[in-house]
Amino acid sequence: MREPAYGGYFADPFLLRTPEGFVAYGTGRPGTSAAGSFTALVSEDLRSWRSAGPVLRGPDGALGTDYWAPEVVYADGVYWMYYSVGHGIVGHHLRVARAESALGPFIDAGVNLTTDLPFAIDPHPFRDRDGTWYLYFARDVLDAERPGTHLAVMRLSGMTGVEPEILPILSPNADWQIYRRDRPMYGRRLDWHTLEGPSVVAQDGRYYLFFSGGSWEGPDYGVSYATSASPLGPWTHASTERPVVLSTAITGLAGPGHNSLLRLDGGPDLIAFHAWDAGMTTRSMYIDRLRWSNGVPGVVDCPPPHHRSLGS
Repeated sequence: MREPAYGGYFADPFLLRTPEGFVAYGTGRPGTSAAGSFTALVSEDLRSWRSAGPVLRGPDGALGTDYWAPEVVYADGVYWMYYSVGHGIVGHHLRVARAESALGPFIDAGVNLTTDLPFAIDPHPFRDRDGTWYLYFARDVLDAERPGTHLAVMRLSGMTGVEPEILPILSPNADWQIYRRDRPMYGRRLDWHTLEGPSVVAQDGRYYLFFSGGSWEGPDYGVSYATSASPLGPWTHASTERPVVLSTAITGLAGPGHNSLLRLDGGPDLIAFHAWDAGMTTRSMYIDRLRWSNGVPGVVDCPPPHHRSLGS
């Protein structure tokens, strides 16, 4: 197995470029205290990463102890962190926090962005070319051909609010997306499917929705994508058989998934993701180039070039 970009536990990595360099945000090891759940890593060259410590001042502890999948954007002169919080796998909802610096402290804005949903995770803010902000995320859907965690989107109303309509955008379509068969959920037993970790990018006049599928706990986790002419869909799966962007077969890593994309002016597109170590005890961050070949994205299995060649 090749070496990760950062060897510590750092799941669900999200990359952000700032005037000072690069920042990565991620999910901490299960059982980490709420105050230390989200740490930031900093780098000047995308090769050497060091911890900048905790960056979030969490909301009321009664809302949850488990913090997952932070993503950060810059808008209106400040930084906004979107994340989920809940108790274990119960009651997760989406929230947003604000900071003057990319390294925090991020202060929770005091709003639940998904008040009408029993479970919502993995928020992904995306700004379209016309300036409209969207919030993609994953939520549970029971009455479907393949029940489980599906993907949805809401328009943001400012950076701390959402419009009320929730649009379903992508459902599971393959057995590789099964999280667990005969799983007890919501008082039923279901062959539970999972799509999560949405990440959207516009490329050559189309929109690409990257997502992770299957069980994050095992080696068969992977990343595929869907395409659309609009950020609201309809979206079309790229494959019905297997993950086509990241998998163990593609990367040689165990359970690669939950990616983010970083686009650099004058340089390659980068894809960050986590994968398990050989003992399946630690999820660490990896970074690859993302290539585009006739509209088809894929990874280039090599470390990113030095910062100076990325158009800085």
